[in-house]
Amino acid sequence: MAAPAPPLSHDAIVQTSWQRCRAFGLDHQSAPAFDQLPAAGIAQLLDRHHALVQTTHQEVLPYYENILSNSNCLIMLADHQGQVLTSWGTQRFIEPNLARGFQAGASWMERCSGTNAIGTALACEQAVHIEHDEHFLKANRFMTGSAAPIFDAERKVIAVLDVSSDSYLPPSHTLGMVKMMSQTVENRLILNLFHGQHFQLTFNTGLNNLDSQWAGLLIFDESGQVLSANRRADNLLGVRLSRVSVESLFNVSLLELINQPDGLPFALQTSGRNRFQCLLKRPKQAPIQPRIFAEPKTAPTKLPGTISLNSLHFGDSRVEKAVRQAERLLEKDIPLLIHGETGVGKEVFVKALHQASSRSKQAFIAVNCAAIPAELVESELFGYEKGAFTGANQKGSIGLIRKADKGTLFLDEIGDMPLPTQARLLRVLQERCVQPVGSSELFPVDLRIISATNRSLREQVQLGRFREDLYYRIGGLTLELPPLRERSDKQALFKRLWEQHREPTQWAGLSREVLELFERHPWPGNLRQVSSVMQVALAMAEEQPVRPEHLPDDFFVDLEMEPVESVQPLGLDLNDVEALNRELKAAGGNISHLARRLGVSRNTLYKRLRQAE
Repeated sequence: MAAPAPPLSHDAIVQTSWQRCRAFGLDHQSAPAFDQLPAAGIAQLLDRHHALVQTTHQEVLPYYENILSNSNCLIMLADHQGQVLTSWGTQRFIEPNLARGFQAGASWMERCSGTNAIGTALACEQAVHIEHDEHFLKANRFMTGSAAPIFDAERKVIAVLDVSSDSYLPPSHTLGMVKMMSQTVENRLILNLFHGQHFQLTFNTGLNNLDSQWAGLLIFDESGQVLSANRRADNLLGVRLSRVSVESLFNVSLLELINQPDGLPFALQTSGRNRFQCLLKRPKQAPIQPRIFAEPKTAPTKLPGTISLNSLHFGDSRVEKAVRQAERLLEKDIPLLIHGETGVGKEVFVKALHQASSRSKQAFIAVNCAAIPAELVESELFGYEKGAFTGANQKGSIGLIRKADKGTLFLDEIGDMPLPTQARLLRVLQERCVQPVGSSELFPVDLRIISATNRSLREQVQLGRFREDLYYRIGGLTLELPPLRERSDKQALFKRLWEQHREPTQWAGLSREVLELFERHPWPGNLRQVSSVMQVALAMAEEQPVRPEHLPDDFFVDLEMEPVESVQPLGLDLNDVEALNRELKAAGGNISHLARRLGVSRNTLYKRLRQAE
């Protein structure tokens, strides 16, 4: 499986497009041909792409109404041959002698219309932004446009979505919007194609972006074969997902994967050791259910409780030191930078600080800088004036920084913030004012900014990826949260997480074997991984004590980091528990080693041994 090809640079896209135009015999003075279809051909075209048009119009555009709020903006949907299917918005900015090019059936392929957003996006099969003077034909230089191709379930380009205007369109933001729209169309086409008949796996880098259109999407059948996937899944996994086995992508058995609780997040690890947060949806089934003639019981509403600083540690000296240092700075105007591996609980730590401070009744705004598309970071953080760009809401947006006014703004993964955004953030920190995109007005803000990162910002500064002045501005005091494997209070933490995730009827607790396995485990995903494992184990154990057979298979992968030597297979009777125990003792208590020699799974061996108790 080859990795997806790297995208071409913008300059390379435009240069090669102009070369193609010259090869087609065009020059800058050529008039766009548009190759308009006859009426009968248009009817056939629209009938052929009816589902695509309906999906875009009914299931996608309603989520992007703010794009149409710009009166000079036109959204066009074209097929894989660059033929316009339909459009939404205004055509007032279009040159009258070129109006036919924006009607159904007109072609925007480069051979007849030169370099343009639609035709060039189809030619290079990636999202593009074409400025006024980058159009090869002078006749088209009255407009700018951004376009992104749409791929079907077989990874073939079937259409392209375009946003055009005669006014200036900020390339980064408009390109980000059209990418997001095309990804949304692709996701809906995939889901509509399979109608919930197969397993659906959604995955992303964190829990807070699992419901994003930028999440990876896999559709696989009961045998584990991947039937379809979106392009984001390609990018996250680094491979082309065409008819591969889901078991070859993740360190998990098919049985364990399809037995994950429906709608409950869990962690999966790839063979490359990357870890993702996931959600599974099973095939839709509608079995006939017996009617229950009783009053439905209303589940009690669980209100989120406050997090005390003292509840963050159970005796670990390093965590206690971080808590005490942070407490002393609660009401001080000294910036905090929290450093720690992914999953160590940085956001929980900052929430506890916020709730312990005098700002606790005000807003707590958490922003994952790595989860927001780079093209949208500035408008999301700083807000924007109405009509500032294509996609700007008529009412504008105050942005996340102003939403945190009087409260706390938590900037997680700040090391992933683009450099231009870093410069604007530095100005906010220095002047305590925010200037929205497209506005000349400054808005004062009173907030506490706390940042977090899982990488060395000092190294990022040396590499030129993070501003040195911003680094010293946000790092008044750096607090280090240790990884779980180095904490001395692990056992108390495990019991607290069991208490947090168990149901009221689950009193049996964690077995001694599980606590020993938890103690030995390296926990590369830290507290986030423990939480996921605990939720799965409790779901599997129901009201029994949590035993090793209730733990997910990928939990054991991290316990077997050393290469496995080839061993002589055993021919024992699995019903002979005494013989199994003798061999287990001879293997030093290594369940995995003995299971491999017997040719059975760990869970099967655990169950056999349990029968003798």
